[in-house]
Amino acid sequence: MTATVNPDTGRQRMRAALFLAVAMAATVGSALAFQYLGGYIPCYLCLEQRTPYYIGVPLMLLAVLASVLSAPAWLTRGLLAVGGLLMVYGLYLGVYHSGVEWAWWQGPTDCTAGAGSVDTGGKGVLDALDKFVPPSCDKAALRILGLSLAGWNAIASFVLAVVAFRSAFARD
Repeated sequence: MTATVNPDTGRQRMRAALFLAVAMAATVGSALAFQYLGGYIPCYLCLEQRTPYYIGVPLMLLAVLASVLSAPAWLTRGLLAVGGLLMVYGLYLGVYHSGVEWAWWQGPTDCTAGAGSVDTGGKGVLDALDKFVPPSCDKAALRILGLSLAGWNAIASFVLAVVAFRSAFARD
């Protein structure tokens, strides 16, 4: 007996994977815009929070492709589930970084020193790069509606994880 997939469910998974790819790209794109257009220098934990998105966007595009090419449903489901796991990891990172910012717990030891001004000592900027100290992880550079960008990342990661898991485990 062969299992059949409801075409509507297959299309729903494809749409969910496409939504996740676009939403993940928009989320990490926003962080990159704050960095390159807004001038906010990310700390170590900020950079770490981008990793699930860097992996998740191509993975969700692969899920879209698998669905469009009528690959077995388990493949698209599996890719969506992995995307959900990546977003759970993103949620963990966002909550962890938010907790560090609110001084609920300690952050990494290599991330708590505050960034001072960079003195080139009369040398060029390239020579000063070795002495650059990134911003401290325990100070939020920006708060929007009371939440830092790490807090907003936690919320985005939670929502995207729910979407991914609901799509991965939806009944046919």
